[in-house]
Amino acid sequence: MVIMAADRQAVSLGLGPGMKLADARARVPDLLAFDHDPRADAHLLARLAEACERYTPMVAVEPPDALILDITGAVHFHASEDALAQDAEDRLDAAGYGAGWALAGTADAALALARHGLKEGAEAQLPVAALAMDDKTHQSLERAGLYRIGDLAERPRANLAARFGAELTLRLDRILGLEDRPIDPLRRVGNIVTERRFAEPLTHVDAALECLSELFAEAAERLNQRGQGARMVRMLLFRCDGDIARLGLETGAPTRDAALFQRLLRERIDALNDPLNPGFGYDLIRLSIVATEPLAPQQLRLAGGEDRQEDEVALVSQLSTRLGRERVQKFAPADSHIPEQGLLALPALSAPAPVAWQMQPPGDPPLRPLHMFDPPQRVQVIAEVPDGPPHRFTWRRKAHQVIRYEGPERIASEWWQRKDGQQPGNGGLTRDYYRVEDARGRRYWLFRHGLYGEEKANPDWYVHGLFA
Repeated sequence: MVIMAADRQAVSLGLGPGMKLADARARVPDLLAFDHDPRADAHLLARLAEACERYTPMVAVEPPDALILDITGAVHFHASEDALAQDAEDRLDAAGYGAGWALAGTADAALALARHGLKEGAEAQLPVAALAMDDKTHQSLERAGLYRIGDLAERPRANLAARFGAELTLRLDRILGLEDRPIDPLRRVGNIVTERRFAEPLTHVDAALECLSELFAEAAERLNQRGQGARMVRMLLFRCDGDIARLGLETGAPTRDAALFQRLLRERIDALNDPLNPGFGYDLIRLSIVATEPLAPQQLRLAGGEDRQEDEVALVSQLSTRLGRERVQKFAPADSHIPEQGLLALPALSAPAPVAWQMQPPGDPPLRPLHMFDPPQRVQVIAEVPDGPPHRFTWRRKAHQVIRYEGPERIASEWWQRKDGQQPGNGGLTRDYYRVEDARGRRYWLFRHGLYGEEKANPDWYVHGLFA
């Protein structure tokens, strides 16, 4: 049993990570120790990363105990980079968390400096352990008289790579700032980001909603310049005490309509299980356009205003926001010739753009019924010949006399999914479909399941749909 982490009081008593628990208890008999929970640590680190998004949207988690903030271009609300870092440390300290920080041109250099308590520009004084290589490599470096990063920086890279591997030279160049690696932010950075900071925090929800509407209007102007519309919007409301309220909206089609955004925002807030609570107030509100799609400029009407043809999109977006995206669905064509598998029910917000339907010649009867049964319903059929069209059928205890029919339309099974290719009996059966009309003028879609004598001795019949 070893110590994985120690608080400030334990460190002041000479305890620290890596020490055996028995030795620690020998020094401090009344020591309080708790089981290590890596999952809880990771969850806490992610929450702290979310809190640091008030400084920059580029926040990455570096397990087990570090955060990386890319503050390039994000210091205009602070006097300097040091002031920004000090503000982050003060906020973490007020929340009960100790933190050490460092500034550097690359993420690896900043991590190494912070973990060893050094400041910017002291990369050469770092021990070789800052390279985070395996113990064998560290021991080999020390035996060779290379104790610090500065000692390695003076050596030719080719010789270091030949003796210790290319990974060592790569990490060395990253610490020295000669090579950088992109960080993986906690959240995807939006295409367009707008935000407001307040010297006096907003303490009313209506004021925060008005601010979000203004931010979306600003984002819509930039979208208009790009010829795009918003499909997914993410909003973050940072409270003074560190709490963050997160809101997200999706639309059924790209939009720049501020009125639609306001309606969807109201629906989203009304649907929240935990209502917005400003507490001591919001001091930062950020709106990000996460997903966009092309959207051509809208034509103005002669009387003024926009010619809107987005009523359906607005209705779908509003219902999906109120009821949930999975509860409002839309049919989308699927790549299958099996009738019941030819359509997929997808969330309306994520359904693909509609495609043009293949039109039938005018006057021709429809090839597919408007209403289909799932699953098809069994019927009793009398035919003049076993493999011929239906002459009479019984469905739901009622007999129907067929006076007209058209078919058969043969639909084969997915034979390529059978174990033995096209050999019958190892997969689905062939279907022979008939469009029939009874004596009362009602039209049905029937099929015989299986080829007579080849796939089945006595094929069954089913009604699969009803024509209008």
